[in-house]
Amino acid sequence: MPALSSDTMEVDDDVSGLLWSVNDLDELSKLIAVIALGQAQHAARIIQELEPHGPALSDAELYAGAKGQMRIRGESETQRDVSRYHRDGFLFECISWIVARQSTNDRTFLKDPHITATTQGLDGLSIEMDPIEAVLVMATIFEDKCTESPRQKFQQEVLPTFTEHHESKRKRGLVANAVSLIKESGLNGTAATQAAARVLDKQFRTYRAALTVGSTLTTTERRKRLFKGYSDLANITKAQRIGATFVIDGNLREWFQELADRVLNALVEFEDADV
Repeated sequence: MPALSSDTMEVDDDVSGLLWSVNDLDELSKLIAVIALGQAQHAARIIQELEPHGPALSDAELYAGAKGQMRIRGESETQRDVSRYHRDGFLFECISWIVARQSTNDRTFLKDPHITATTQGLDGLSIEMDPIEAVLVMATIFEDKCTESPRQKFQQEVLPTFTEHHESKRKRGLVANAVSLIKESGLNGTAATQAAARVLDKQFRTYRAALTVGSTLTTTERRKRLFKGYSDLANITKAQRIGATFVIDGNLREWFQELADRVLNALVEFEDADV
């Protein structure tokens, strides 16, 4: 059974809904531990059941850095809050990446989760290539927000970011990231750049917003209100506007603290096994 499930949920006539849930928290923790070690590509092989659990390479500094990313730092409450938000954002970005990786094939290439705190650039990008030809089939832009205020985040951060992409205001960054991923398909730099041209065409672009939500936001009507405004991204289909929700039953920060603790335990177990 995969670590996470992604089930289709109704939103409205303009948005395709997904509901994410955890099947196996220990499995999820181990995958995130491998990603935190800077080995997302190896984690992809584990998800495909092509490699056993555990890192592909081990080093004391890698473990120290990964463990540090799971811990809250700062001398003041404000500093600790910022550290927590960055840490939880990384964990949710990993969840988003794992969900995407579980549902793709070997001709789909994903931007790795950030292993350093950042508020710049793309949260995530997926490039799907034709199974035979050197042609881009679809590019999916991800925006993932771990938040207690999902509607506010969608309205004030996610939608404006998607709108900038939709209005072709972030072309250079999108092309550069697409080229890096397309090169993984075996194309050389120039051919990869030429293949990336389709990311500029709305016909070949999907947007996927993923938000943490409380257990009360589980009805179709509430999901519709959550993603209100998505249809402002005009001249694309419902399938190209994805709204994913990850339901947390209880306190959001406490849930992610438990996940971080489990990732730390997995890192310790991996490190001890290499001694």
